[in-house]
Amino acid sequence: MGGFLTLVEPVVIINTVGSCFYDTALDLSVYKRALELAEGQSDQAQALASHFLLLHNCLVSLLSFISTTFLGWLADRCGPRVLLVLPQIGSVASKSLLLAFVLLRLPLAVLYAGAAVHGLLGGSAAYWGGVFSQAALSSGQERRSLKLSTVDFCSGVAGVVGGLLSGFLYQVGQSGVALIATSALLCVGGLLYSAFLLSYPRPSSGEGVSQSAQSQQEPVWTDWRGVALVFAAMALFDLGMSGAEDVLCLYVQKPPLSWDSIWLGYGSAATNGMYVTSFLGVLVLSRPLGDKGLILLGIVSNCTGMAIMAFATQNWVYFFARGIMMFACIPMPTIRSQLSKTLDAQLYVT
Repeated sequence: MGGFLTLVEPVVIINTVGSCFYDTALDLSVYKRALELAEGQSDQAQALASHFLLLHNCLVSLLSFISTTFLGWLADRCGPRVLLVLPQIGSVASKSLLLAFVLLRLPLAVLYAGAAVHGLLGGSAAYWGGVFSQAALSSGQERRSLKLSTVDFCSGVAGVVGGLLSGFLYQVGQSGVALIATSALLCVGGLLYSAFLLSYPRPSSGEGVSQSAQSQQEPVWTDWRGVALVFAAMALFDLGMSGAEDVLCLYVQKPPLSWDSIWLGYGSAATNGMYVTSFLGVLVLSRPLGDKGLILLGIVSNCTGMAIMAFATQNWVYFFARGIMMFACIPMPTIRSQLSKTLDAQLYVT
């Protein structure tokens, strides 16, 4: 039981399913309200919803960028629990505001408050930083790459399940209330597990002494310019990928595809399935291709699939493009594993 309580995977699974429910409910709720404001004009509704979600995501990203620096400093002094608990509190708050938005028919601007709270408490950046820090500290250096890939695999499987269920659960009751409430309850469960049950390992004193002695002989990482370039590459890749996904979520809801909640759930499952196929690709192709080859394969897979997606006027074209993108999620965990193996565990956490 003690070994299980050091695992961060249950937190990832619970929160991924909850976030998948939330994303589906948010997209459908915002587009539905935008369609009402646009008096049924789908093009105007897409433009309005796109503008709102753009500002919503920018608000979360900007505030989380600012707050994550402080949370990292706080985690150095209070322990890594901070990086997991506080972002999940913000996540629960944003889901609760979405529930109030649907039940009370509040204006769209109310959702900006949820985005602000989520961002100020770290957002996804601090949450995933805490997840991968916990995974890195709870595994040896020789198994760290597999451990980080396993976390992505668990996230992908949970996302597939959450995507398949979200479309059906949205149709239960009033306009996604059951879906949003379930999402909030799941995230509360993940928060309680992180706060009271999860054990947070620390490097032993003997390990710290040996690492400090080794650092006096040879620096662990001296090419800080290379580190900056790697982080820039990660940011650019994530920006392009997440931006395209945000546009796709709205594109599929208007003609010619006109997806309802069921098809939107299938699309979410296909999107999260990329994490599963990317994990399998790392297992099979890591030895013959190496890290650089895997990263290039992921970039080509992502760009090719997105190019095909631009011509998706039928459902089969969309899912065919998703099939081409089966390795699109390889670059991020591969780069993270490179950093975690180069930097020592303490430095990787910070």
